[in-house]
Amino acid sequence: MKKILFIIITFFIVSCSSDDNRDNNQFLPPSSINYQINLNLPQFNPLKFPDGHIIDYSENGSIKGIIIYNINNTQYAAFELSDPNHSPSSCSTQKIVGHTSTCNCEDGNSYNIITGQKTSGTGAGQFGLRRYNIRRNGNTLFITN
Repeated sequence: MKKILFIIITFFIVSCSSDDNRDNNQFLPPSSINYQINLNLPQFNPLKFPDGHIIDYSENGSIKGIIIYNINNTQYAAFELSDPNHSPSSCSTQKIVGHTSTCNCEDGNSYNIITGQKTSGTGAGQFGLRRYNIRRNGNTLFITN
């Protein structure tokens, strides 16, 4: 009985995998995000209201910056500002209009800033926006990956 239990436990341990490498995007280098936003500060005022968003270019560990979007005051979305289907360059920084972020490169990749999904573009890119974890606790947003 002990041998069978040992075999079963060993099987489960071996079959488990780490999700540390879940982002296998060859265009974007790894990044380490772990910072907070105080919603009481005036520069973050748009994030107090549903449908509000900001772009944070601060030294926060991102590649080009972070798009932060308030979905409904309890749910937020946070994504890398660099186009995930290009190596970081002068044209890969995206601009935001409404719910869409658009790459400045010739292929015109566009993405939904709520879901991160690619919505248009002629490039063969397969990646959606790189998502960062975001949660709200009181008047503080915690952004990590």
